[in-house]
Amino acid sequence: MKIDLENSNRLYYSLKEVALHFEVNKSLLIFWETEFDIISPRKTDGGTRQYTKQDIENISVVYHLVKEKGMTLEGARQTLKQKKDETTRKVQVIQKLEQIKKELEDMEREFDM
Repeated sequence: MKIDLENSNRLYYSLKEVALHFEVNKSLLIFWETEFDIISPRKTDGGTRQYTKQDIENISVVYHLVKEKGMTLEGARQTLKQKKDETTRKVQVIQKLEQIKKELEDMEREFDM
């Protein structure tokens, strides 16, 4: 289940929702919190994690570096330290292009009907 960040008015998302969005285990997201200071979800008094849109965008950057580019955690940390803004822009462009591709595929299916 992908989270539609552009059209959603929600302030917070659960750990489960974010894990499903990235198709990773919840434990990986918790581990990344300890490894990357840009990931810091809000925690309720009961310890429940609540992720903002910014948290999810930051996870997208880490996901791109570690899972898609195959960087080590140390390599990803160094990249974020040196080129965070550039890397964030690249990830945002990739996500936008994927969204446009999906919309075009949906339109093509509609035309074929």
